[in-house]
Amino acid sequence: MKSAVEKLKYALVHEWLTPKATGGSELVVQEILKYIEADVYALIDFESANPESYLFKRQIGTTFLQHFPLARNGVQKYLPFLPIAIEQLDLRQYDIILSSSHAVAKGILSSPQQLHVCYCHTPMRYAWDLTFDYLRSSKAGRGIPGVLTRYLLHQLRLWDTISANRVDYFIANSQHTARRIWRCYRRRAEVIYPPVNIDRFPLKPQKQDFYVTVCRLVSYKNIGAIVQAFNQLGRNLVVIGTGPELETIRQMAKPNVQVLGWQPAEVVEKYVAEAKAFVYAACEDFGIALVEAQACGTPVITYAAGGALETVLDIRQHPETGTGLFFSSQTESALVQSVKEFEQLQAKFQPEMGRTHTAQFAPEVFQQRYLAFVERCYQEFHSHDIDKP
Repeated sequence: MKSAVEKLKYALVHEWLTPKATGGSELVVQEILKYIEADVYALIDFESANPESYLFKRQIGTTFLQHFPLARNGVQKYLPFLPIAIEQLDLRQYDIILSSSHAVAKGILSSPQQLHVCYCHTPMRYAWDLTFDYLRSSKAGRGIPGVLTRYLLHQLRLWDTISANRVDYFIANSQHTARRIWRCYRRRAEVIYPPVNIDRFPLKPQKQDFYVTVCRLVSYKNIGAIVQAFNQLGRNLVVIGTGPELETIRQMAKPNVQVLGWQPAEVVEKYVAEAKAFVYAACEDFGIALVEAQACGTPVITYAAGGALETVLDIRQHPETGTGLFFSSQTESALVQSVKEFEQLQAKFQPEMGRTHTAQFAPEVFQQRYLAFVERCYQEFHSHDIDKP
């Protein structure tokens, strides 16, 4: 850090740290810890006991949820306890609190003398955007339990809005997320794209005759629509990922669709690099997988919403530098039409353009922007200027 803040005491708060939680938010935590010496806190921690983890043998502060049954598999099942649990973390000894939040991490309690900067990956999805999807897909959303669940989500939204006032400065991982932060909390956010390890995905111009998709197999990812589209097209598709819909996807897949389930990093990298295109049908807040595909020169066929609009260049609007192709609705028919159009335009894609385009998401860019923003926040916070975002 710069001299003004390098000697200060930092706490970094994240929701949960487990071997099963290895998404974009965890990559942000890992990157921050490379250049800020901070004590780490979370609702639960099962990563520091993992010899393969960057947190191995690190002291992690946790909450009472650490000792709840089956907490290792995720604390989402204890949703009503998450707000009160995060509020039990005593961080009064720190000068600066950095939170990495996609649920409740931003809700820690702080004093007026402490600066709190929150990197918000998303406002709590199941309390806001995905409320009705959650109620429709869960047994807890029906009958008498459904009434109680609706009341719980209502209370959670109230707490979520109130706790946003405990943050001095917000960072959003995309313009899309910044708009959602404004809609939910009426707070402005600085946009700093998350770090993407593009070096992990070297450029590979030569492609094979298959398409690929990589994601968690949950309902809002719309993997079913992708599989049904490729069932109809008869084109080769490889599906990588695991989740509650894995068996359903396997049962609907025809022989031209390979459902591989979870795969190690080197297998994922190989398939993404060799595929003729990466197919995606979800609305993501940022979408690291889309950037990784472009980094190795693989064009992206994706739903035209969310962070994809900031990370993918449609070949129809950018004929010289295009890195992908958008489709306008999350339906099987839209996907079929988009794949056919991609095959007509395939010769126009230049793999090198994808690599060039993704340079703006490299870890060193994130580091520079994040450190500069924290420095600026600290100077402003202690200038007695109360007109903050």
